[in-house]
Formats: sequence, structure tokens, C-alpha cells
Amino acid sequence: MPILKNKDMKKIELNMEGIKNAVKQTAISPAQGWDGHVMRIFTLGKEGYTPKHEHSWPHINYIIKGEGTLFIDGEERPVEAGDTAFVPGGEMHQFRNTGNEDFSFICIVPEEGDK
Repeated sequence: MPILKNKDMKKIELNMEGIKNAVKQTAISPAQGWDGHVMRIFTLGKEGYTPKHEHSWPHINYIIKGEGTLFIDGEERPVEAGDTAFVPGGEMHQFRNTGNEDFSFICIVPEEGDK
């Protein structure tokens, strides 16, 4: 499957402790032939955020739309559409929407990071 349209990607609302107004879509994974990695798209609605957490695997993030912050290295850092962020394994981190529109970003992780 060389092309997957955004409108065809299943949207999963995330309802866990420490998360607010967050939706996840899986774009490419081993199921589509990318062994070992998963590319997800997260969308945080107004005032939305991911949990503040850490894990052993790294991930790469590309901001698609909106503006927000990335908590990393013990501080909040502003991010906006077009920015790229690398989160090393073992680093406490959190994304937060600080704008008035949706905040969307690509997140690429090793396969074990997509639970």
C-alpha cells in the first residue's frame, strides 16, 4: 500500500490518565510492510496534551499543524508547524497544545513503542 489517505486512517480517541483531547492515527507500521517501526499521527485539540512520561525507546516527531510545547530536558519548549523534535529514550517528555486550533504531529517510534 504505497498511499494511505488521512481520511481513511482510523482515529482512536485516547482516554487514559494524563491525556486530554488526544486522537491517534496509525499511518505506517509492520502491517503495511515497515518492519520494526511505526509512524503515527497525533492530534491534540484545544488545551489537549499527551501524558508526561518516559520510556526506553527514542522517537522522532515532526509538527504538521498548529503550535504547542514539548516538555523535554526539564523545561517547556515552544514548537510549531514545520519543526522537528527528537526525544531520546529515557527522557521525560510531554506535548501540549497551546494554540486555538488543532495541534498535529507525526511520531515515529520503534515497533515496541506502539502499544
